[in-house]
Amino acid sequence: QVQLVESGGGLVQAGGSLRLSCAASRIFFGMYDVGWYRQAPGAQRLLVAVITSSGRTNYADSVKGRFTISRDNAEKMVYLQMNSLKPEDTAVYYCNAKSDATMENYWGQGTQVTVSS
Repeated sequence: QVQLVESGGGLVQAGGSLRLSCAASRIFFGMYDVGWYRQAPGAQRLLVAVITSSGRTNYADSVKGRFTISRDNAEKMVYLQMNSLKPEDTAVYYCNAKSDATMENYWGQGTQVTVSS
């Protein structure tokens, strides 16, 4: 069974930084587009950043210039470096891996990020 396990969340003051990690197992990681989503209480789950199997990246407007997504296919890891954090970045952050070719879509269990003002 495919597993995605997030880590790196926590409590940080506004202006601070966090680095989220997502470890994948039991998939040929390189063929998947991998993304980070977040969900605040009472809100929808929204895309934060995505990195395709070919390495192209895309970001939500709200995080452009502050967050950076990267991947290490050999280690089956994806990272989200978050700088200049704001209280509105507070949410549960989820890792997602999907393949349009095989119609597979996997989610991690989420990691809480809380930014205090």
